[in-house]
Amino acid sequence: MDKKLLDILACPACKSGLKHIKEQQELVCLGCRLAYPIRDEIPIMLIDDARKLSSDETEKLR
Repeated sequence: MDKKLLDILACPACKSGLKHIKEQQELVCLGCRLAYPIRDEIPIMLIDDARKLSSDETEKLR
């Protein structure tokens, strides 16, 4: 994921910054506890396509 792109992307739900999780190919919003998939190096920033993170997952990422 390009650093410049990551700097300008924001969570579509709450507009906060995102954390890139390389192993899972996701961009994570810790505030909303949503994980947006990255497919073919393209972030899919649709709330309906996001995966809800469990409390345990969120704590591990903080």
